[in-house]
Amino acid sequence: MPTTEILECFIARVEENAHAEACAEFYAANATMQENQSPPRVGRDAHVANEQKVMSRAKSVTSKCVRPVFVNGDNVVIRWLFNFEWLDGTVTHMEELAYQRWDGEFIAEETFFYDPAQRIPKKV
Repeated sequence: MPTTEILECFIARVEENAHAEACAEFYAANATMQENQSPPRVGRDAHVANEQKVMSRAKSVTSKCVRPVFVNGDNVVIRWLFNFEWLDGTVTHMEELAYQRWDGEFIAEETFFYDPAQRIPKKV
């Protein structure tokens, strides 16, 4: 079960837009990350690489946790709002729920739930 302090540190890192760094710091080495019903990515290194790839395409990102955060033992649910301004001049606004299972102070499993239509960049 994550402590309140660890959970708040994780949220702060994401809100600082340090997404890859948050993966490196707060995910277990063999963690799984799944988007909706897609096959999960396995391993912290894969998560870090995916976040770096996404962020390399962004001109700017705003990440916000919408509280309250729900915690029940090892299970945590966080509502996120993300705004991406891409290098090609388009934007993406996403709202998602992250369902996490923590193992001590590390995320062992995470599934994101969101409307996939949100991922389509829009012209400004």
